[in-house]
Amino acid sequence: MSKIHVKMTVNGREVEALAEPRQLLIHHLREDLRITGPHIGCETSHCGACTVDMDGKSVKACTVFVAQADGAEITTVEGLVNADGSLGVIQEMFREHHGLQCGFCTPGMITRAHRLLQENPNPTEEEVRFGMSGNLCRCTGYQNIVKAILAAAASLNAQKEAAE
Repeated sequence: MSKIHVKMTVNGREVEALAEPRQLLIHHLREDLRITGPHIGCETSHCGACTVDMDGKSVKACTVFVAQADGAEITTVEGLVNADGSLGVIQEMFREHHGLQCGFCTPGMITRAHRLLQENPNPTEEEVRFGMSGNLCRCTGYQNIVKAILAAAASLNAQKEAAE
């Protein structure tokens, strides 16, 4: 099969590559670009371990062909760190509130939580649970994940108020 030229911005950096049009975005990110934060879980879009932010929407990278991502702006968990390399607010809250156990689902959870808080900066617990329902965790029981996201929302809102 012939390859196509794809160009996208990943975590703020423009990248170009040749890829098979039917290659999945998750494989392009992990194998071609060596961005290993998004994980390959179920490959059927059920678990959310591969969640990335694409053009301002949460997508499961195991369901997107690389050809569909041509020209897109993509953010993975690696792109959510602060400019100095320290953990971003959501990442820090997951650490502080122990919103992880084995960590396999954590990159997808954090990336989805980022978009959720962009869409709804002050969610209720119920809204967090609904907004995260497409991402599965087999370890935590979700309690600390929800606490971490609510704490991140409070922290981000406090930062915004302080800046105003």
